[in-house]
Order: sequence, then C-alpha cells, then structure tokens
Amino acid sequence: MSSTARPVIDYFLATVSPYVYLGHARFVAIARARGAQVRVRPVDFGPIFAASGGLPLGKRAPQRQAYRLVELRRFSEHMGLPMNLQPKYFPAAGDPSSRLIIATDLHAGPDAALGLVGAVSRAVWVQERNVADEGVLAELLAEQGLSAQLLAQSHDAAVQARYTADTQAAIDAGVFGAPSYVVDGEIFWGQDRLDFLDRRLAR
Repeated sequence: MSSTARPVIDYFLATVSPYVYLGHARFVAIARARGAQVRVRPVDFGPIFAASGGLPLGKRAPQRQAYRLVELRRFSEHMGLPMNLQPKYFPAAGDPSSRLIIATDLHAGPDAALGLVGAVSRAVWVQERNVADEGVLAELLAEQGLSAQLLAQSHDAAVQARYTADTQAAIDAGVFGAPSYVVDGEIFWGQDRLDFLDRRLAR
C-alpha cells in the first residue's frame, strides 16, 4: 500500500457477539477518522471454530464462562455502555441478521450496513430483542430508515453465496474470533485491540 492509498479494513464479525457491540461505535469512529474503507463481513463462526479449534460459548469451561461475564461488566462500566450481561434472547441464531447486513451492504452501501450492525448489536445487548425473528429485523430496518425490501433480498442466493465466501475468507485469513479487523493481512482481534488498529492505520 502506498502512503497515499486509502487503507482497507476487513471487518469480520458475528452479529450477536457482545464484543462487536462493545467495540462497534469506536471502530466506526476510528475508521472514519483515518479515512479507511471498511468491508463489512458478517461471517458464520461455526465453520471458523471448527477450523481454528474454537468452541461456542455453551461448550466452554464453566470458569471461562464465568470470567466472560466479569470482563463484559468491566468493559461495559469502563466504556459507559449500557449492557444486559445475560440478555433474554442470547444466544440467538446469527444467520438471519448476518444475511440482512450483507443485503444492506450490497443494495444500500457499507455505511448503511455499518449502521445496521450497530442497531442489531444494541437490539441484542441493550434492548433484549430477538434478532433471529424477521419481525424484529423488519423493525430495525424501519428504525434505520432502510428499505423493507432488504429483508426479502436477504434470502437471495447471491447473499448466501457472499456469506459463505466471506466465512471462507475469514478462515483463509486466520481469523478465529469476533470481532476481527484485518488490514493488509494483519489481524487485530477483539474490541480491546482497537488502539493497535488505530496506530496501524496512522502509519
């Protein structure tokens, strides 16, 4: 990348991840301040965990599950972000919201997709809404001022193909957790690595 080229960030995310929620607004602010292009890439962490040796939350050791709640509380309080640590609709299937974000990216652009990522995250972790329900997703589109048609478009074969391709791209890039921000092949995993991402973009 030349010194004048616009940096590109691949934003690999799980729509229901608490760490995506905690980091999203700050990530968007950093990317915009640095003039970076963001490629919004919701992915399926089932295949990613299978490839990387990761475990879904319910299969992790009780000690890890307990400490996760401690860390979420710490980050929520430190960052001043409201958060229900054990929301009513978690875990929820991430595929419907992921495909909707991809459809939004394809038809309304990355800024709209980023806005919807934030809305989905808040729906899970603040508002306790079921983002696996299409009625809730329709409400979120309306609240974001986005076309209701996007919900139907999220079922298109092209959207599923992109979801599958982005998941494979994450595996190929070495991604193993969400959120992961990738710049020129360099992975920054987790919202607590955003300072390092900002320094990388400032080079």
